[in-house]
Amino acid sequence: MSESNPSSTHNLRSDGSRLWATIHETARFGGTPKGGINRLTLSPEDGRVRDWFREACEAAGLTVSVDALGTQYALRPGRDMSLPPVAFGSHLDTQPTGGKFDGVLGVLAGLEVMRTLADAGIETQAPLLLVNWTNEEGSRFAPAMMASAAYAGEFTTDEILAKRDGAGVTVAEALDAIGYRGGEAVGERTIGAFVELHIEQGPILEAEGKTIGVVEGGQGIAWFDGTVEGFESHAGTTPMPRRRDALLGLSEFALAAERIALAHGPSAVATIGEAGILAPSRNVVPGRIAFSLDMRDPRSGTLDAMEAELRQAAAEIGERRHLSLVLERIWRKEPVPFDPRIVSAVEEAAEGLGLPRRRIISGAGHDACNLAGRVPAAMIFVPCKDGVSHNESESATQADCAAGADVLLQTVLRLADTRLTAA
Repeated sequence: MSESNPSSTHNLRSDGSRLWATIHETARFGGTPKGGINRLTLSPEDGRVRDWFREACEAAGLTVSVDALGTQYALRPGRDMSLPPVAFGSHLDTQPTGGKFDGVLGVLAGLEVMRTLADAGIETQAPLLLVNWTNEEGSRFAPAMMASAAYAGEFTTDEILAKRDGAGVTVAEALDAIGYRGGEAVGERTIGAFVELHIEQGPILEAEGKTIGVVEGGQGIAWFDGTVEGFESHAGTTPMPRRRDALLGLSEFALAAERIALAHGPSAVATIGEAGILAPSRNVVPGRIAFSLDMRDPRSGTLDAMEAELRQAAAEIGERRHLSLVLERIWRKEPVPFDPRIVSAVEEAAEGLGLPRRRIISGAGHDACNLAGRVPAAMIFVPCKDGVSHNESESATQADCAAGADVLLQTVLRLADTRLTAA
């Protein structure tokens, strides 16, 4: 096995055709009639893709272990096993209407990096670690990115294991059901650096004709659970002026959220992604609604200002409409700057490959954003068609996926042979 050095590996490329075939092979686990994937975390479909991933990693010569929250770690030895590994990866769980690329690309491109190095007989100085993080999406269990957050120390393992989905199933029960509650303690494994490849999930790269996004950081995120309480009454006999209609209150609040986000533009966004009338009936004025609110911006101060304005709007709407409109913040992630040394390594790798690129801020949350609080981390973006993600029509090209895998490969080689991993 030959040693890795810049002169011997700068022309090394991944096998884009093999990566593309692997992406479509794994899409059968939870595949939908519309060509997407419904693979909720810790579901039977997630269990099957995890089994596939473990077998594929072992076939590539990697040693696979699992921690207490189900995160899978696939280790490739380096010449100096005293160095912490250079880690890379993402997640294999999807949204209920997910596509083939969100998260999946980062894990499978990482597998392709491992396969490429094995094919070429390249040995790196530091060991390499491919990671499939549990529950990045947060669509079944909240919060999102919970396993990487626990790794970073934001939650205890027991706190995460006790989280319940909408059916009352705990994370612990779901892990046991698919056989993926591992024996390794969460956070026990040291990581020297982390790189995550991902589709952009936005329109900027495609619009500008850029192949690679060199991600400098992630914007801040705040999640809220909300309720609007009014009074159920007969739809035919209650005069409009006397109604305490929870749905109308939520509608007005949704427009206020839009107005506030626009006022803090261009980067601020606010989304009510879930809303449900409790005990709905065709001929009853809605009396109680539960909803969610997602708010994001790259600036912490803007998040503060938006939250204050949203609470003020809720209070004003509630008082005027004789409703109780309550917001409970359940999670907040501050804006995250990525490690400039790894950002530079990504940029140098893209430049060396001659790929058009730009610096960019991530609009979505990612496991790398959690890890950045504990280990040096950064991300690589590739375009997705029309910026669409969290949708079955999500699409990326084979060429762009291969380019992303090549940048990941070259970045990993740079990091594995520098003293950054020992920092």
